[in-house]
Amino acid sequence: MRDMEIETLQRDVESVSVVYAERNDIARTDDWLVLKLGEEVGELTQAYLARSGQARDKGRTPTEVEEDFGAELADVLAHVLLLAERFAVDLPAEIGRKWLAWLPRDAAATAAGAGE
Repeated sequence: MRDMEIETLQRDVESVSVVYAERNDIARTDDWLVLKLGEEVGELTQAYLARSGQARDKGRTPTEVEEDFGAELADVLAHVLLLAERFAVDLPAEIGRKWLAWLPRDAAATAAGAGE
């Protein structure tokens, strides 16, 4: 998988979602996007429970259980990106404001330099 900027990833996920919705006759409303995120979080929870041995593995191998967890985590991220795209949220700016502002001073300087 190639490295990419979050903005590029966001646009690419949006393009895939549009095609998926057209093929499956889905109206990508605001409500659908939020509810779909909730569905994906539920699927991630199920995958986590299987991965941690707190739910049955449904006959899947340990490798398949691990792959399912990664796939569901990707689905959650994709749906967060879709919401950000829909509502024009600048995720890197929001993460910087909400999360990275709490970095220790030395780590914040390192993080700022990483974008150069």
